[in-house]
Amino acid sequence: MEGKEEQEEVVLEEEKQSMDRGEQSMIKVGKPAPSFTAPAFYEGKFTKVNLEDYRGKWVLLCFYPGDFTFV
Repeated sequence: MEGKEEQEEVVLEEEKQSMDRGEQSMIKVGKPAPSFTAPAFYEGKFTKVNLEDYRGKWVLLCFYPGDFTFV
């Protein structure tokens, strides 16, 4: 199992370097999500959420591109 964790760390480092250069990579199913910070509404207040705060935990990311629009 340690080999898989090492591979994931290498992938994360490569993605970080890519983002530092201003490049973007395609998000892939089953692969770590790129690090990001996003606004959130939590306990009645607006705050910022950083994905790095959840490293090592299960996280479900959802994206609603047309939320609150008429279809």
